[in-house]
Amino acid sequence: MSWQRFKQHYLNLNELDFAIDISRIDFSDTFLSDMEPRMQAAFSAMQALEAGAIANPDEGRMVGHYWLRHAALAPNAEIGAEIEACLGKIKLIASDVHNGVLRGANGAFKNLLVIGIGGSALGPQFVADALGGPKTDKIKLFFFDNTDPNGLDRTLEALDGQLGETLAVVISKSGGTPETRNGMLEAETAYRIAGLSFAEHAIAITGEGSKLHKISKENNWLDFLPMWDWVGGRTSELAAVGLFPAAIQGLDIDRMLAGAKAMDDATRSTETTKNPAALLALMWYFATDGKGAKDMVVLPYKDRLMLFSKYLQQLVMESLGKEKDLDGKVVHQGIAVYGNKGSTDQHAYVQQLREGVHNFFATFIEVLKDRDGDSIEVEPGFTSGDFLQGFFLGTRDALYDNGRQSITITITEVTPEAVGQLIALFERAVGLYASLVNINAYHQPGVEAGKAAAATVLEIEQKIVAQVNANGDKAQTADDIAAKLGLESQSELIFKLLLRLAANNRGISANTKIPIHKTAFCAV
Repeated sequence: MSWQRFKQHYLNLNELDFAIDISRIDFSDTFLSDMEPRMQAAFSAMQALEAGAIANPDEGRMVGHYWLRHAALAPNAEIGAEIEACLGKIKLIASDVHNGVLRGANGAFKNLLVIGIGGSALGPQFVADALGGPKTDKIKLFFFDNTDPNGLDRTLEALDGQLGETLAVVISKSGGTPETRNGMLEAETAYRIAGLSFAEHAIAITGEGSKLHKISKENNWLDFLPMWDWVGGRTSELAAVGLFPAAIQGLDIDRMLAGAKAMDDATRSTETTKNPAALLALMWYFATDGKGAKDMVVLPYKDRLMLFSKYLQQLVMESLGKEKDLDGKVVHQGIAVYGNKGSTDQHAYVQQLREGVHNFFATFIEVLKDRDGDSIEVEPGFTSGDFLQGFFLGTRDALYDNGRQSITITITEVTPEAVGQLIALFERAVGLYASLVNINAYHQPGVEAGKAAAATVLEIEQKIVAQVNANGDKAQTADDIAAKLGLESQSELIFKLLLRLAANNRGISANTKIPIHKTAFCAV
């Protein structure tokens, strides 16, 4: 690595307190110029997207998350007005909560229970952890982000005795997402057991006219905020999905939106070497051979950014992980993302990164400011922050010296503006990369296929329960039941379903002391 190469490929945006260094990706001197025609085509596609083109052709939808931080860019005045009205309503509800105007049955709200999954939870969790803190949070956040009964119970245990002071927000665009619906029903039950009305503590964030919207209206919930079909879940952190929890927590959502808008402005540049999102997309293309040949390891050297890699997993992998391109050709695209934080990772998996399978490139995130106030010296002349930077720089060099390449993003401090910038940067990079490899970044057929498969499993469960009950205490094996149901190819699935039903006292018993193929199930 030469100083000259670093100077050539280090982009510093002073007005954003942001920099990106691509010098440790070993692209050739001609790579950027060779890719320029494709990059200009990607810029044109992005401009059309922002102007309101149908950028998600499979679903016939516009893609408008960029309008959320600059409503004047919306393709018509009606959409722009809806964005502004939603933002105003978020601020009004947050103000009413903080001032005690909007209260729970047992007093002013102290907690917010966020019920959602995927983009309806990952973004709010990342932002809450990045920007919140016990001394600054006005409201404490809790999450139902799965359909794991024990996980739900643990959250409810943490809220024990406080549900009357807990506002709940249920987030689902369609209102039919099973995990979110289950969380809502579990929350309703918990409030009822506590002698409380869930409706008097609940707000819906959903599509207008959806199942959830109808439920919220029919049951007189506190309020409703919109989700639009032109904002995907993984790009909804700066819509009501993410802004409402952040505002209730007490975070400055205007500063987040301002940071995102500033990054959007910077990443609209069609001068490739001055556009950080374009450089990021091109480095992904080079590092993965344009086909996901390597994984991306995200290494933020700041505890507050620990959840950023989880957030990026959905944004990047759900957007780019596609079987077919826009022409219908099978391409199996995608970039796998994983990571935690530095320097923790140096005591976890950096050993393999440096000396093991060379199947990745790294994205380091450097934060210059250590803390508010001065630091003690943990050794003569050195603070804890000095060590953190030493570990970052040393790890980056150790990886590069062994042929492991990396990108470095530098911010001054983890502020609302910086978090907004990071979100906007990676959203734009995903869109540009998708254009480079000719895929639709804004649909998720694999997710929908998984939901359909889960529904089929539940249908089979109903059939096997009916079959076991019909035979009473007569023992049957999984093969017996499969044969009677005409599902001979599903014996393993039937065995697994029966085993769990028996473990949860669902009216079925199992004798598991014998070989699997002879395991007997009967009704109890």
